[in-house]
Amino acid sequence: MPELPEVETTRRGIAPHVTGRTISRIEVREGRLRVPVPPDISERTRGQAVLDVRRRGKYLQIDLERDGLLIHLGMSGSLRIEPCVTPPGRHDHVDIVLDDTALRYRDPRRFGMITWFDPREGPPPALQGLGIEPLDVSFGGAWLHAATRDRRTPIKLFIMDTHRIVGVGNIYASESLYRARVHPATPAQALGPRRCDRLADAIRITLEDAIRAGGSTLRDFIGGDGRAGYFQHSHAVYDRGGLPCLACGTLIRRSVMGQRATYHCPACQRR
Repeated sequence: MPELPEVETTRRGIAPHVTGRTISRIEVREGRLRVPVPPDISERTRGQAVLDVRRRGKYLQIDLERDGLLIHLGMSGSLRIEPCVTPPGRHDHVDIVLDDTALRYRDPRRFGMITWFDPREGPPPALQGLGIEPLDVSFGGAWLHAATRDRRTPIKLFIMDTHRIVGVGNIYASESLYRARVHPATPAQALGPRRCDRLADAIRITLEDAIRAGGSTLRDFIGGDGRAGYFQHSHAVYDRGGLPCLACGTLIRRSVMGQRATYHCPACQRR
């Protein structure tokens, strides 16, 4: 599933091509996504200029003159810029048409979402209750230490909780914890100020490195320019169970936590 780096990579890829342009129409070839595409989405947005493309957690928000579009890529979704004359593929379900250019949504598994919202009514429900952005200046060791004082949950599950911190998915949680030398099963409240500082820095650095690499392509993800990300080639622990740690040579251990595969080095990441 695309996480924060993949969504941010998509945002940066499409924003220069759509900002300032006017929506001619939205062509829906298959609207049966996880959240059905509203039948009036084209009528509602036609003729409005795109003012900005923003990201909140794993959601893309396209600000229009009066309304907004909210997009979630689901498990296998992607957005890319295509000439309108390019024939759509089998899984190209929605085109946001801007003159001779289409912002094309592809989603083989149809777990994504494209909908409109009225910003005068406040944030869309999907964005309400989301946690802090890990790339914001307000996120740091002091925030993490204060937020974990009464939390016994394993720190990996804590940093993946979108009501606490947005966008730190399974891959980036494992990589950040390894970088900070923190065991993923450590109770969140057991981390002192020093380890909280290390972990907050590791989360930020890991996400920034992944964004520069265009995200991680494990199955379906491609960026807005149609290219795959390559951060997976830099994974230190994720999906490396049974392989030697790059730092000490100890075999990386795979376990299951919160129904998700978890990877750590038992020598470098002690409780």
